[in-house]
Amino acid sequence: MKIRVGFGYDVHKLVEGRELWLGGIRLPHEKGLLGHSDADVLIHAICDALLGAANMRDIGYHFPDTAEEFKGIDSKVLLKKTVELIALKDYRVGNVDATVCAERPKLKERIPDMQRALAALMGVDADDVSVKATTTEKLGFTGREEGISAYATVLIEKD
Repeated sequence: MKIRVGFGYDVHKLVEGRELWLGGIRLPHEKGLLGHSDADVLIHAICDALLGAANMRDIGYHFPDTAEEFKGIDSKVLLKKTVELIALKDYRVGNVDATVCAERPKLKERIPDMQRALAALMGVDADDVSVKATTTEKLGFTGREEGISAYATVLIEKD
């Protein structure tokens, strides 16, 4: 069996008038993330990690923010397509370990929902998807609630 690891990072600005999507679920909040797609930073970080692990460049290469076909797209679609892309090289998702950095909203209660949603999209057990949440103790752009960032590490495998 061959295994590889990948790392991903994403950040989006918080703005009024947008829905907040994280980990494939909608969260009630007065602001949402700004982006060409629904701007789900957690999914985007996972996509980058998966593509990096398979040595297939990054999310912007496969789903450019200059392409009309991806304008307003649900990031869950991007994650499913990413899993299909790595499968072209015979890889499958082993596990995911991700962290979301946000002051608000508090995410603790919704993490199991995110794990289930992400696992279903990637075709793995929810136990194979770790999602953690942290703040930056009011420091930096996340601390000032100007944006949300996410980090992801993945393991992919093939026989």
